[in-house]
Amino acid sequence: MSSEFGKLLRISVFGQSHGRAIGVNIDGLPAGEAVDLEELNAFLDRRRPGKSSLSTARRETDTPVFLSGMEGGLTCGAPLCAIIENSDQHSSDYSRLRDTPRPSHADYSAWVKWGGHADMRGGGHFSGRLTAPLCVAGGIAKQILARRGIFTGAHLAAVGTEEDASFPLWPTKELFEAVAAKPFPVLDDAAGERMQALILEARQAADSVGGVIECAAVGLPAGLGDPMFDGVENRLAAALFGIPAVKGVEFGGGFASARLRGSENNDPFALEDERVVAAANRAGGILGGITSGMPLTLRVAVKPTPSIAKPQHTVDLRERKETELVIHGRHDPCIAHRAVPVVEAVTAAVLLDLLLEGNHGTF
Repeated sequence: MSSEFGKLLRISVFGQSHGRAIGVNIDGLPAGEAVDLEELNAFLDRRRPGKSSLSTARRETDTPVFLSGMEGGLTCGAPLCAIIENSDQHSSDYSRLRDTPRPSHADYSAWVKWGGHADMRGGGHFSGRLTAPLCVAGGIAKQILARRGIFTGAHLAAVGTEEDASFPLWPTKELFEAVAAKPFPVLDDAAGERMQALILEARQAADSVGGVIECAAVGLPAGLGDPMFDGVENRLAAALFGIPAVKGVEFGGGFASARLRGSENNDPFALEDERVVAAANRAGGILGGITSGMPLTLRVAVKPTPSIAKPQHTVDLRERKETELVIHGRHDPCIAHRAVPVVEAVTAAVLLDLLLEGNHGTF
């Protein structure tokens, strides 16, 4: 299924943005794992819409309702299914868009694939709304990993041309928690203020802006993953590209490594308390598709929100003629800051799947 990922931990996302509900089915969770619902709801709240002028005015509580898979607060071995009911849809905002695809949206490609029958209200199944159930799965995965000393965290590394500081060589659980507790998820608050000003400037100009998210995982054992086509990078990239609006994924030094010489890019090995470590981490904690024991680091590029209020050129599919489109309704001037916990969630889910598969003495 295209809306499913994972091998032993299989996560399937369902629903449409303006349907009755969205949800997730998680098969393969280890039994007997406690799920702290208060912690999970706090995690979901980090991506929830309608909290400020930096995001869409759509208001949703995003409280999950668990239909199966938990008993007495513990996973019970059965597939865990959770839904999140939609309550604040303005479907009439999309009535004019049925035959006029929005530039850079999936409207046209979905129209071609499904013969005009796709529900594209609010983006339908392609909507960022589907990242809420992704965060349910990833939020649970984060709790399971944390009990085994593995922690994931992320921050908004850039908005447009404004950049945040980077994670240090050895990020910590405490640093992840400090960023997560902020209303705007950055390391450098001064940089965050400049980013917010840029987002508001784009909103006032009836436009939008993109961003970059940096994510890290610490506490991973060395030796996790496989070479070539089933490596850690492969598995993570495949899932991360499933997040709506993601257009690029890089690990460690990424594309910047291509501008260096080997003597600059190589991470020298050293011994620290008889443990093999690296003096730098341009490899992003992955060598040959296998974890090295260094922190795993990655960055995700998020495109500007396609739905903008400026007039745009498109075509009328019914009349078969070119036309001008003005999009109305409620839309994020920037998606990236709300996507920070989503990147954490997907990363945690993939890592839990890899750990279950490798069974590195943690289960």
